[in-house]
Amino acid sequence: MKILANDGISKSGIAMLEKNGFSVIITKVAQNQLKKFINEEQIDVLLVRSTTQVSQELIEACPSLKLIGKGGIGMENIDVEFAIDHGLHVINTPDASSNAVAELVFAHLFGMARFLHASNREMPLEGDTHFNELKKAFSQGIELREKTLGIIGFGSIGQEVAKIAIGLGMNVIASDTEIKKATIELSFFNQEKMMFSIETQPLETLLTTADFISLHLPAREEYTLTAKEFAKMKNGVGIINTARGGVLNEVDLINAIESGKVQFAGLDVFESEPTPEIQILMNPEVSLSPHIGGETLEVQERIGIALATQIIDLFAN
Repeated sequence: MKILANDGISKSGIAMLEKNGFSVIITKVAQNQLKKFINEEQIDVLLVRSTTQVSQELIEACPSLKLIGKGGIGMENIDVEFAIDHGLHVINTPDASSNAVAELVFAHLFGMARFLHASNREMPLEGDTHFNELKKAFSQGIELREKTLGIIGFGSIGQEVAKIAIGLGMNVIASDTEIKKATIELSFFNQEKMMFSIETQPLETLLTTADFISLHLPAREEYTLTAKEFAKMKNGVGIINTARGGVLNEVDLINAIESGKVQFAGLDVFESEPTPEIQILMNPEVSLSPHIGGETLEVQERIGIALATQIIDLFAN
């Protein structure tokens, strides 16, 4: 069977697949050439990340396809229902990137809480001439310990965020429309483990009590955070979004920052991705990253192995 890993796959994933008799193609095929390539090469399995779009039209036009695999959690770029209705297997790797996303949440939090995002811009320009002034300006940071982190969306990523927060000595409050309770397991270097039980709370409670809020929701048609929700938050709250661009209203976010309601925001995803609005990009109180939450070397390895394992289980025998 032929596999096209159009957005790439790790060497370990390729090795597993080839060992089990699969042919793996890692040529990057442009979106407008994908249909032609799949049909000419008689591709059986199409593996993608978030870049390649797998629409109903593509699925319908490529009868050789038997499986579509997504490296990651969200399946927004795949017409999943249509694929399943037409007899295709659809797989993903929901847990492979959870830790990586959670760590990026805290990269943004630490950077903003201690003004590192601004300091790293100003020090090269004025560090040799205005060192003491910069020291004074950036000495008003805050510590995360004993602060309350609100986690909206308490699936696998939200729970990984909770693990790090608990390890830092933070208070954790979570909200989720489906998950009522979760057990958080912390594993330590000496093989010891500790268990924490967290019951989710109403969103209203979270909004009014959290010092920082981190979003971990799937794509949706309506915003979860708008001016109405920002108004209920503590003054000086910090917002982190590593989920999807459409879960918060960016115009309302900027207004909340300018009014002082929100002290800072860390954004890895954007409403108009891949061309974020200039008001977001230029705001000094916004820490930015280009949708890299689930993009680490370790994640690539885990995704490759997870996809290969599922494909082998389905087709090798």
